[in-house]
Amino acid sequence: MPEPTPLAKGATLAALPPVWPHDVLAANAAAAAAAGRTLVVLDDDPTGTQTVRDIAVVTAWDVATLAAELSAAPVCFYILTNSRSLAPDATRALHLGLAANLHAASLATERPIVVASRSDSTLRGHYPLETDTLAGILGPFDTTFITPYFEAGGRYTLDDTHYVAEGDLLVPAGKTPFARDAAFGYRASHLPTYIEEKTAGRIRAGDVAAISLELIRRGGPVAVAEKLRALPRGTVCIVNAAAPRDIEVFAAATLAAEAAGSGFIYRTAAGFVAARLGQSPQHALLPPAAFSTPAAHGGLTVVGSYVPKTSAQLAALLATAAVTPIELDVTALLDDTRRAPTLAAALAALNTALAAGRDTVVYTSRQLITSSDAVASLAIGRRVSDALVYLVRNLAVAPRYLIAKGGITSSDTATLGLGVRRALVLGQALPGVPVWQLGPEAKFPGLGYVVFPGNVGADTALADLVCRLGSI
Repeated sequence: MPEPTPLAKGATLAALPPVWPHDVLAANAAAAAAAGRTLVVLDDDPTGTQTVRDIAVVTAWDVATLAAELSAAPVCFYILTNSRSLAPDATRALHLGLAANLHAASLATERPIVVASRSDSTLRGHYPLETDTLAGILGPFDTTFITPYFEAGGRYTLDDTHYVAEGDLLVPAGKTPFARDAAFGYRASHLPTYIEEKTAGRIRAGDVAAISLELIRRGGPVAVAEKLRALPRGTVCIVNAAAPRDIEVFAAATLAAEAAGSGFIYRTAAGFVAARLGQSPQHALLPPAAFSTPAAHGGLTVVGSYVPKTSAQLAALLATAAVTPIELDVTALLDDTRRAPTLAAALAALNTALAAGRDTVVYTSRQLITSSDAVASLAIGRRVSDALVYLVRNLAVAPRYLIAKGGITSSDTATLGLGVRRALVLGQALPGVPVWQLGPEAKFPGLGYVVFPGNVGADTALADLVCRLGSI
């Protein structure tokens, strides 16, 4: 299929059929609570919590930890795997062990589970490796759903093609910088073709099913549930969506189909989880006082992501906010002779600034260093991320708040830098930007931890948030 061309966003969305006229969120919340099952979201970085509130996140997946969560019979909890930072073999091993432990914990607590593999809304990640590995232990499943729609990030799926909003354009995902990712690049924006590409032809594009916007918007949950139940066993199915109500209707249909006996696995962006739980995306944003302590110390922002959106947001932050900048030269971090003194100097400057009450931003220099080999590129990213972890782990001053920019950065900062094993998602600081309250085991218990995805928000979003936090 020829690669689609960009579309005018306003005109394209206005020409679609009207959304399903009935609000289904309350019914979804009731159905999820009554189902007697827990939705377990395996998140390949912490940004997947960007649409939910009052939901637990755990960073370990031994049987005891998982059983403790399931024994409380929650409708949902997240497991942070950070698997997008791993090589394929490590990802496979992680998911084999995690799936086996989930199965054991579910049996031990007699609590059935439904599994969602949450990944990037711009199609970067270990697909189909993760869903295939999970299905080998927790399946087989009737259907694997691919649902990358994410409203807050400007990701839309129309006519089976995935788009990224850039201003008033809908750009096919395969034409964006995300598709040129060194580790997870791809060519196809048309999702059935993307699936054929990623499965190396094992699943042909013509065999991929689709839930159309026409069915969602004109037929509603009942019609969609009937379609789901009729899909041949083992089908991979993509879901079109261009508004929150679309994914909410789809979620309602999955709850109905599961209640009738269907078994599904989901490869999804963040929006599906909130829709499934009946949580409204229009819920009020958290005020800065909810996640910034009144201590006299400065706040800390850590920037590791290299996507263009992050670089633009960092430039705006440095230009407009009253922050103390500490730049880490990536070439020095990758040089064994220069790495230690570079980190020592940065740590001293960071502790001094925070103790003096100055809001501070630590960021990696913006030149992107990669390899032509995907595994080697991941290793370079790991070495850079380890440097940021070192700074956080060795902080002598508790910051008033901590913002981590980028998926891998925020995951490593939480688990390796702060020692987080369990946190509570309080809500969102900005649309698509979740805030965690850290547990008592963390380096800074109760700290407000802002997980700021690399590719979310306007160019001024990071600066605006830091300015708001600095004013209280």
